[in-house]
Amino acid sequence: MKFSDFDFDNDVLDGIESMGYENATPVQEQVIPLILDGRDIIASAQTGTGKTAAFLLPLIQNILDHTNNDHGVNAMIIVPTRELAIQIVQTLEGISYYTSISCIAVYGGGSGDSFATEKKALSSGVDIVVCTPGRMISHLNMGYVKLQNLKYLVLDEADRMLDMGFYEDIVKIISFMPKQRQNLLFSATMPPAIRKLANTILVDPAEINIAISRPPDKMEQGAFICFDEQKIPLVKHVLQLKDFASVLIFCSSKLSVKRLTADLKRMKMSVGEIHSDLEQEAREQVLIDFRTKKIKILIATDILSRGIHIDDIDLVINYDVPHEGEDYIHRIGRTARAASKGTAYTFISDKEQYKFHRIEKLLGHPVTKLPVPEALGPAPEVREDKPFHKKKRNFKKKR
Repeated sequence: MKFSDFDFDNDVLDGIESMGYENATPVQEQVIPLILDGRDIIASAQTGTGKTAAFLLPLIQNILDHTNNDHGVNAMIIVPTRELAIQIVQTLEGISYYTSISCIAVYGGGSGDSFATEKKALSSGVDIVVCTPGRMISHLNMGYVKLQNLKYLVLDEADRMLDMGFYEDIVKIISFMPKQRQNLLFSATMPPAIRKLANTILVDPAEINIAISRPPDKMEQGAFICFDEQKIPLVKHVLQLKDFASVLIFCSSKLSVKRLTADLKRMKMSVGEIHSDLEQEAREQVLIDFRTKKIKILIATDILSRGIHIDDIDLVINYDVPHEGEDYIHRIGRTARAASKGTAYTFISDKEQYKFHRIEKLLGHPVTKLPVPEALGPAPEVREDKPFHKKKRNFKKKR
C-alpha cells in the first residue's frame, strides 16, 4: 500500500515524499486508518516496525483538520528516553516540513537554556510535545503548561517506561489532561502491567499485533565497532576487499556524505552523492547514472534511503547506525535480491553501540563483529547493552 492511498493533505504527502517514503509498512497500513477514524489503539509493535510514522502521520493530519486557536498543546507523545524523544522529533520535523505543525522535544539532562526553551514553548503553545515523564512533570508542577484542550496522547515503548518505574509519573501526567481525547499505546510486549494501564486510559481500543520483517538468509552481515575518525579509512578498506560492482553507502548527515565523497573521488573512484543540498533533477540524474553503472558507488543521506529502489546492488555500507531496525532491514535489503547474494557492513561508533544492540534484538541474533585493521589504530571497547547519553536540543517554532 502506498502513502498516496491514504487521505492525507498534499502538504503531508509532500513531506512524506521528501523523506523518501513510498510504501507503508504493515503496522502503518493497519494503524493509520484507525487513528484517522479517531479510534483508541493498543499496538504490540517493536521499535523498527515503522510505528513512529504510523502514529505521527495521522496525528499531523488530524491536527491540521481540527486545529484550535488557544495556543495550547494539541498532542503529547510520552517516551522513556531522551534519545527516543530526539529521534521522534527529527522524524516529525521532516514529515511536517511543508505544514504549519510545530513540535518540541522535552527531556532531562540538558542545560538551563534548554529548560527555558521548553518552558517558552509549553507556555505559549506548541502542536506536538515529545517528552520524557520526569521532565514533563517538572514543567507541569510549575503551572504554565496548557493541556486543557489536548486531543491526542501517545505512549510509545510503554513496556519500557513501566520497566523504568514511570507508571505513577504517567498517571500523574494524564491527570492534567482532559478526559475526552484519543489515546494510542504502543508496546513491544504486553505484560499484565501494560494491560492494566491500557484499561485505565483507553476507550474501546482497537488491538494491533505486528512482527518485524527479517533480512534474506543469503545476506552476509558484518559490523565494525570503530571511532568516528576511523570510518572513512574503514570504507576504503572494505572497498578493497573485493571488486564490488555496485556499492550503496548510507550516512546520517549530508556533511558525512560530502566528506566521504570527496575522499573517494581523490582516490579516483567512481562515486556519486545524494543529499538535500542537491536539486531534485540532480538527484534523479545521479540515480540514473548509478542504475546504468556509470557510477559504481552511491553515497546517500539517511533521510533519502527509502527513496532508492535499485535491485542489483552487491554491497551496502551503513556508515552510521540507522535509527530504527526497520530502516536497517530496508537498507540492507537493497542487496541480496533475486538469485544474487549480498553483503552489508555497518560501522558502529562508540556512542552508537546501544542503538545497534536494539537492532540485534529485533533481528533475533547478533551481527558478526569484524576486526578493525590494526593499521587504523585501536578500536573502542565493546559496550554492554546500556544507553550512551548525549546532550542535544531540538525545537521547531511555529511558522
